[in-house]
Amino acid sequence: MRRPILRNLFLASGLLALTQLTIPTEAAAEARLALVIGQSAYRTVPELPNAANDAKGMTELLGNAGFTVTTASNLAQNDMRQAISDFAGKVSASGADTVALVFYAGHGLQIDGENYLVPVDLDPKREADIPLQGVRLNDLLNTLGALPTRARIFMLDACRNNPFPALSGAGHGLAIVDTKAGAPGSFISYSTSPGSEAEDGSGIDSPYTTAALTVAKQPNLPIEEVFKRIRVAVAQSTDGRQIPWESSSLTTDFKFFGGDSSAQTALPGASSMALAGGTRSLEDWRKDLQGKPAMVAYEMVITDDTVPAYQAYIELYGQDTRTPRLRTIMERRRQMLAWERATAINTRASFEAYLANWDNSDLAATARRLLLRVQNRNYVLPVAAAATPAPIAVALAPTCPCSTPTAPASPVNPTIAPVIKKRVDDTPPKRKVVDTPPRQRRPPPDEVIYERAPPPDRGPPPGAIMQGIGIGVGIGMGMGGGRGGDYHNDRGRY
Repeated sequence: MRRPILRNLFLASGLLALTQLTIPTEAAAEARLALVIGQSAYRTVPELPNAANDAKGMTELLGNAGFTVTTASNLAQNDMRQAISDFAGKVSASGADTVALVFYAGHGLQIDGENYLVPVDLDPKREADIPLQGVRLNDLLNTLGALPTRARIFMLDACRNNPFPALSGAGHGLAIVDTKAGAPGSFISYSTSPGSEAEDGSGIDSPYTTAALTVAKQPNLPIEEVFKRIRVAVAQSTDGRQIPWESSSLTTDFKFFGGDSSAQTALPGASSMALAGGTRSLEDWRKDLQGKPAMVAYEMVITDDTVPAYQAYIELYGQDTRTPRLRTIMERRRQMLAWERATAINTRASFEAYLANWDNSDLAATARRLLLRVQNRNYVLPVAAAATPAPIAVALAPTCPCSTPTAPASPVNPTIAPVIKKRVDDTPPKRKVVDTPPRQRRPPPDEVIYERAPPPDRGPPPGAIMQGIGIGVGIGMGMGGGRGGDYHNDRGRY
């Protein structure tokens, strides 16, 4: 009786172990790592109290969402670079199924079309100091973008006003970063629209972080839906003054919290929109908004956050109190898209095109400076090309270290070509031609045959003179060719 009981116990244990192995868990499917940076105690400008609170709240939220969180506060430049490097090392060691998230609260700056995160020790005297003292956003994006990961998420509550008086020419807010232009699998969110400034808020957290801490907790929401709801919530809390923005190249689904799909609540007007659909045309938006209440239509276009959506609303709801603000947002978005194109192309024509339409914008001075830079670059290239030594014909190069042949009057000497042909066509009378091909002995390719000239008292025959000239040319071209090439290369280095 004991054997059946033991056998059943072993069988049950084996089935239980097999079941545990075959049922995938979210923790086994993906690793979650987060870096949270809060920059509050700036040394040369007023502090940002909310940045520290934002970092604390996001640390708690992400920890509850299954992330292993590294929190770093009030980082100087070297410390920030080291924190990013250490985090990248953890992501790399975690494997390709890792979701890496970076949350940054603090100041951010846009200089010459580049976005910078601001260390607490930054003390610029001029705009040229920012690349030396700041941390480029692209360095952060590229560092994590080079690693094999499932997804990379960047949340930047960094669009506050520029507090540094020496940077009067810096553009407002941050420049557009298109994640589709980089490594796929990235999601980036700004606390407000590109080129705009975010509010620090009157509460303990900024409006952006306040909305994120509330919306992201809702179960079973795809990340695209989470940030659309964050955008609507921030627009409502700031009376439309601040509208978050994001760009996505994600290739997989991500949810902060799982749960029952029935718990998902619909966003106003969301039934007529695809969560991850492409940009729709102006005509499509006219049809979608036609006949809807102004508030519902407003939330629909805020959720989509595109120029065609705003344009359709402005046309259909021209008398609505929210229309002037949306018109300002739309024009700024158009300007920032033009600025993104100008800096991406980075040519004289691209900056001239930007200035032709936006000559009075806050980025006009930067555009003129970059235009002058590319003009100088274009002027330098022809000069450098002209300074490059022209190729030297092999026949003009030295044939040995102790002699240098005299250069002919022109690159092509018409007297040499017939001589070479005659050497080939004329057979010297003293050379024997072997009639039996199998026994024919030919000199190696590099062997040079010298023939004795006739006695001086009889005078050299015309054929010998021509043959001697041909042999001299052959020696000069065959033996001096390699050295002539070296001589040319040496010239090229200088």
